[in-house]
Formats: sequence, C-alpha cells, structure tokens
Amino acid sequence: MRLTPDEYAIRFKMSREMVNSKLKAKKLDYTIENGVTYIFVESEILEPNKQEEIAKKKVPATVQNAVARPKTTVATVLGLYQRENQHLKDKILQLEAKVDKLIDDKEQMLRDEIDKIQRVYFSKDEQLKNILELVNTKLMLEQTQTIHDVESFEKSEQPLPMATLGCVELREYLKTLNLRAYQRKVIKKRFLAVYDTDIRIIQRSGKLYLDFSKYDYSDLLTY
Repeated sequence: MRLTPDEYAIRFKMSREMVNSKLKAKKLDYTIENGVTYIFVESEILEPNKQEEIAKKKVPATVQNAVARPKTTVATVLGLYQRENQHLKDKILQLEAKVDKLIDDKEQMLRDEIDKIQRVYFSKDEQLKNILELVNTKLMLEQTQTIHDVESFEKSEQPLPMATLGCVELREYLKTLNLRAYQRKVIKKRFLAVYDTDIRIIQRSGKLYLDFSKYDYSDLLTY
C-alpha cells in the first residue's frame, strides 16, 4: 500500500516537515510518479492491533515480564530507607536549629530585661545617695548653726565682771580694812545671814558683792 506525504502525515500523526525530512534522509521507501511522491507502507502497520502484536512478537517474553513487573531488590529498599532517614535527619536538624534560636532569643530577652532592671536600680541608687548627701549636709549645717547659736547665747548670757559694774567682792573688800581675822569672820557671817533678804547684797557664783555706788553698808560693816 502506498500513501502520499500528506496522507502519511495524517495517518501517523506527524507534521509534513517531519515527513519530508524522513524522505530526504531516505528513511522511508517511496517512489515518484508523474511528479507525485508515494510512500510505501505495509498493511500491517496501518492496523494498530496488528502493529502491537508484531511488536510483542519481536520482544522476548522475559523482557516483557521484566517491563511489566519490575522486581523490588534489597538495594532499592535500603535506598528508600536511607532517603527517608536522611529526610528525617534534615527535619530534626531544622527543628533543633529553630529550638536553639528560640532559646537564644529568650536568653537575649532575659539579659536585656536584667540590664534594664540594673540600670533602673543604679539610677535609683545614685538618686538615693544624692538625697542622703543633701540631707547629711543640711543636718551638718543646721548642727553647726545650732552650736554657733548656743555659743553666741552663752556668750551673751555670760555676766559682766562685777568690777565693770562698780561692785567689789566682800572678802576682797574686808582685806583692805584694818581688821583682824576673827573680826572679818564676824562681819562675813553677818552678811551671809541677811544676803537673801537684803537687796543691797549681790550674790553671784557663790560670792557676795557690795555696790557702794548705790548702797550704804555701814550697819553691817561696823564692828
């Protein structure tokens, strides 16, 4: 049986260019009559069922069984297990890396929080130290001022010397008189007996003073 190139292309589902290429390569048996090219085709090839039977006859039965039922070998099974194990190992490594990253992030957050707390603590501690120093300085200043005020008060309260006021001590005055010791004792006892009721006698620091510019003591000094 013979077909034109167009019929051959349609019959075997290929392009016209491919048919022409096969013709040029002399891969097809053809002839040219009156300018028309005819390709010779065996009738068995035109029938699909017969074509499959021819192909099966050409292929040995052992090869057909091998193609139809590929055997599973130990190496194939081991290869599958190895690939599966490697896949699981990769997954485990990825999970471990994620866990490590989460732990590192958590630790970094904790370190940052600790640093923040320490900075706040140190800041508060410095503020407290400054406040204590100010309070201590103020107390020292107040204490110094108080001591100064007390000293000033004590100085202001200190009595003026009796000599400045025109007074003379009784014992010193008696020494200036021409009297015997027992006579001076008698006069001194006389003054001691009345000093708390007689306004003329001034008592200060356990001593008796006489103010001759204001008072007359002849009644007490007479012996």
